[in-house]
Amino acid sequence: MPGSILPNPTFRLQPAAEQLALQQNYITDFEFLNQYLPDTYEKEFERYGNRTIASFLRLVGAEMPSNSDQVKWAEQGRLHIKYTNCTATAVSTTTSTFSVAAVAGDPASVAIRVGQTVFIQIDTSATPTNVGKSYKAIVTAVTQTGSPTVAGTFAVAYYNDPSTVTIAATDVCTVFIYGSEFRKGTTGMVGSLDAEDVIFSNKPIILKDRYAVNGSDMAQIGWVEVTTENGATGYLWYLKSEHETRLRFEDYLETSMIEAVPAFAGSGAAGVLGANSGSEGIFYVVNQRGNVWGGGTPTSLADWDSIVQRLDRQGAIEENVLFVNRQLSFDIDGMLAGLNGASTVVGAPSYGASYGLFDNDVTMALNLGFSGFRRGYDFYKSDWKYLNDPTMRGGLSTNAAAFGTVTGLLVPAGSTSVYDQIMGKNAKRPFLHVRYRATESEDRRYKTWITGSAGGAATSDLDAMEVNFLSERCVCTLGANNFVLFRYG
Repeated sequence: MPGSILPNPTFRLQPAAEQLALQQNYITDFEFLNQYLPDTYEKEFERYGNRTIASFLRLVGAEMPSNSDQVKWAEQGRLHIKYTNCTATAVSTTTSTFSVAAVAGDPASVAIRVGQTVFIQIDTSATPTNVGKSYKAIVTAVTQTGSPTVAGTFAVAYYNDPSTVTIAATDVCTVFIYGSEFRKGTTGMVGSLDAEDVIFSNKPIILKDRYAVNGSDMAQIGWVEVTTENGATGYLWYLKSEHETRLRFEDYLETSMIEAVPAFAGSGAAGVLGANSGSEGIFYVVNQRGNVWGGGTPTSLADWDSIVQRLDRQGAIEENVLFVNRQLSFDIDGMLAGLNGASTVVGAPSYGASYGLFDNDVTMALNLGFSGFRRGYDFYKSDWKYLNDPTMRGGLSTNAAAFGTVTGLLVPAGSTSVYDQIMGKNAKRPFLHVRYRATESEDRRYKTWITGSAGGAATSDLDAMEVNFLSERCVCTLGANNFVLFRYG
């Protein structure tokens, strides 16, 4: 009937005024050729640059196999003997007795022997004028108690003029041995000392990851060429995703060694993973038995002097590498630049900034950064991407009360000799190295395998390709007393 045809949609027979392939020139909506398709860049743009953060352990450590659930090693103790917090009890101007406090983890005994000569300095006293005074004495008697709170006592006879000895009861002193002395015709030293070794251990953890893509999507070809940091390229999106999963897993292999902590007894993780789960990562170990700078970033020469003095007490090696975040890097550069500026010594000439090349001209870029410096030890500075990356530790809180941001880590550059209990002999090992589980038939350093029925796999009727990743490893931090962790709090 005449009014049944709706006016819309309509059609247009009037040709366009220009020779253009316009939509209204066609009855159908099918656009096989559309001149308004956008100009496209064939290659994916890498706007974040290299996104991986793994490099730290490759620079400073090594990897070696292990075939046990536990890795154990022994580290040397101190060669010389020194006691702090020794309390004076029976005192006189010629003789005194000192009580030695027991230290948790140390043998509850006194390693001082009769006939040895000792240096005694008063640290705290009810008499302020006593503080800092020192005396030399010979040990005349030693008593072992075996008590968990008092290791024992030792008695001394002073070499000093009695009129100068002012030590009082309850004075707290530091004592160290510097030699021995015996009468003519007497017997030798009574007792002997065994070498002190400290046993440390760590356990590997199992890391896993997986990437899956169904068979149909594997047959899809895109128009954008995708790339990854390891050089893989192609027009298949699943290739990019698989490679990014692999890169992410490799990053986690390193960050797990840095961040891992043992599960506390009774913790939720222990309930899920079982007793003795977790592992001792680098940050955990250095926090527990290394050196910690709790002021965020050392910004002055006096700050670094205190760090150097601590390293002196730990017997640190000559060369060290500073892995730092951007702020600590800037602070070191600023400190060194300031030292190289105008002199503040009275009577000394005042010079302008002289760092960089001496023949700088106005067209030359001035290098405002430093790669290292020497102050008692050699310190080489290296930016640590892990501490700067905003998806990892970069940009975390600097709340000092919350033990917040780690700003850097000082790592000794070299190796140390330890007794490897698995090998049963002394061995040279880098201060940092990774141990992974491996035997002749099973290498778990970095396992990867494909399952499913796509992508060349034929292990099941699953219409997909599953790429599996696995590693079992732990990090050994040898000589943690040589490391310095820089953090807030």
